[in-house]
Amino acid sequence: MGWVFKRAAGGVAVCLLATACGGGAGPEPERVSAAQQCDDTLSLDAARALETVLKAKRFHHSPRGGLERTTGELIADHPKSEGRTPRRALCKIDSPANSARAAIDFRLWRDINLHGSRHSASLHPYGMGVEALSGPNGAHLYVRCVSGRIPGSDRRPARIWGELSLSRSELPDTVPVREANLTVLHSVTLAVVRKLGCEDDAGLTEKPVFKALPE
Repeated sequence: MGWVFKRAAGGVAVCLLATACGGGAGPEPERVSAAQQCDDTLSLDAARALETVLKAKRFHHSPRGGLERTTGELIADHPKSEGRTPRRALCKIDSPANSARAAIDFRLWRDINLHGSRHSASLHPYGMGVEALSGPNGAHLYVRCVSGRIPGSDRRPARIWGELSLSRSELPDTVPVREANLTVLHSVTLAVVRKLGCEDDAGLTEKPVFKALPE
């Protein structure tokens, strides 16, 4: 009887140490909603827009802290913003439902970075911020920020450039897709400028207003 008990106990121990026991593959990775992405910076409309552009309702868990880190990096970058500043990744988003992915980055811009009439055929201009463009593969939003958190911005406003990039996306180049992409980027950019304490929310409204400009 003691021999049988020892064998059973040994089997349990082996089972516990194994990667999978009884055919199981371990706990499922955490899935979260669109509204929980990017440090909860997505409005209700932006969360719905994200579900539209990524064609999913649940997403892989996204590490938190991007908003705090990115705004701190932008503040540190401002004194050297006459030169090239690196992209600051706020968040990356992907879903187990398909291979489409999204990334939202921020950096400081110079006049040479504005697209103007030089934008590609897949980007379409909108009257938002200093400049805004959107297309099937992402969106750009440029604003100027004066804030007590950013030394010297009262004399030389910080120029903040937000970019939403989509990869492995097969979205059509339509007005609803463009507006969905810009809705996502507007919401995260608004959270950034509010975190920075930009005066007048850097010229952004509470909700995006879509005014397509002549191309």
